[in-house]
Amino acid sequence: MSTPSHHFSDAEKHGLYRAIYERRDVRSQFLPDPIAPEILARLLKAAHHAPSVGFMQPWDFVVIKSREVRASIVAMFEQENQKAAERFEGERKERYQGLKLQGILESPINLCITCDRSRGGPHVLGRNSIVDTDLFSTCLAVQNLWLAARAEGIGVGWVSILDQDQLGTALKLPEHVYPLAYLCLGYVSEFLDQPELEAKGWRSRLSLNELVHSDGWGGSLAESPLLAALQEHE
Repeated sequence: MSTPSHHFSDAEKHGLYRAIYERRDVRSQFLPDPIAPEILARLLKAAHHAPSVGFMQPWDFVVIKSREVRASIVAMFEQENQKAAERFEGERKERYQGLKLQGILESPINLCITCDRSRGGPHVLGRNSIVDTDLFSTCLAVQNLWLAARAEGIGVGWVSILDQDQLGTALKLPEHVYPLAYLCLGYVSEFLDQPELEAKGWRSRLSLNELVHSDGWGGSLAESPLLAALQEHE
């Protein structure tokens, strides 16, 4: 019996899971090598093929190469990063201040993925109960791009320590367009074995066994084949 065309081969499945497990939020390993237009186009096409509620496709992509624009974003980051550092005390604050949390100038390309909150009009199929499904859908576009980038050997870093109003002004966004993800893209010297924050002791990965519930919050998986499978791959 032939394998149905919609099935993935073992090699294809391995590649997908490898991209998921080896994806990293990159801040420190960027190389100056340019990203070819055809490769950037592939990443953007992957992002554009993300699922979206009501097929609203609320995303746009602002490609940023200008050093002047990026320098202004760095200034925003430094201002917000100082505010963020003040939320911590003692050793935790010192550790925070020792982290590198952006690669805005080091990466050859910055990309802002935005969410047009008016896309699809006032009544979007599936959005009447949860109005933020446009934001959720745009996050899926970010993830698609991130996984495709990893498959291409390109690192991505999400700079979240930015004032979104200031960012929108800097990028000349209309009022109804929200700058959801400011990303740094570029080839890297290496992909770390662990997420950088885990490797530097900021946080550890939670145990999946403790995050899966049965038939409601707190429902036990005891004696469940699923629990045994989760423990096997912990």
